[in-house]
Amino acid sequence: MFEPLPDIPGDHDANAPQRWFVVRRGEVLVGDDDALPRASPFDADDVSSKLAAGFGVDGVEAMHVLGRDAGGLVLAHGVAADTEAPAGFRWVDLYSFYGLLGEDLWHLAGRAVQIVEWGRTHRFCGRCGAETERASGERLMQCGDCGLGVYPRLSPAVIMAVHRPGEILLAHGIQFPKPFFSTLAGFVEPGETIEDAVRREVHEEVGITVGAVTYHSSQPWPFPNSLMLGFFAEWESGDIVIDPAEIVEARWFTADDLPMVPGSMSIASKLIESWRTDYA
Repeated sequence: MFEPLPDIPGDHDANAPQRWFVVRRGEVLVGDDDALPRASPFDADDVSSKLAAGFGVDGVEAMHVLGRDAGGLVLAHGVAADTEAPAGFRWVDLYSFYGLLGEDLWHLAGRAVQIVEWGRTHRFCGRCGAETERASGERLMQCGDCGLGVYPRLSPAVIMAVHRPGEILLAHGIQFPKPFFSTLAGFVEPGETIEDAVRREVHEEVGITVGAVTYHSSQPWPFPNSLMLGFFAEWESGDIVIDPAEIVEARWFTADDLPMVPGSMSIASKLIESWRTDYA
């Protein structure tokens, strides 16, 4: 069981067993044996000697406590963008990390990447420009001059399986790197309910109107800082008219003729599988 903890490393027992997420922008350091670095025998002096930028000296931009699990403290170390991987290790992006170490550690890796990036991009106050400090006892960057505090930001997004009797609507987005189809998705606008965001995004992207909106599940999505909120949305009226700025193609599919869809890493996969079980 993972227990989140306050952010300041000095507030915790430095001699406790530790597991490290070493973060270089959106990448995480993984051993050639597909294991994460640990504090023993991979201690701070050892890392400093192996990382060209000097881990713990010049190469480290920040250290954050993520929390504690059965293995001890879980820490995130942000390093400079040009830091080379030490011998026996390599940098992997979060997509690759999922396939190597599984969903539970992937969630922690995503947390590490987001918190390191939050700290890196909020070193100065956005209101007065003064340098910020990390508050003790909570995850907060606070300005010492004007008092403005900034917590890690999440961008809520809706992702929805639009369906009608025996069919599901899937689309190929212009940003998709592979020729697969997926469920529709979009960000929630300020002042908008989640249900209204589902209805607006569906209408904007494919021109149809949906009625009942039913919550399914959620997923942290660290690309770069989204929280995906998954729904089923029942088709009510209208024909597909795509927004070419967002969608290449959208079609209705039956369970027997589904196209290539996202892998199990994405909540889209879970929505599609749930539709096959409950609605197809």
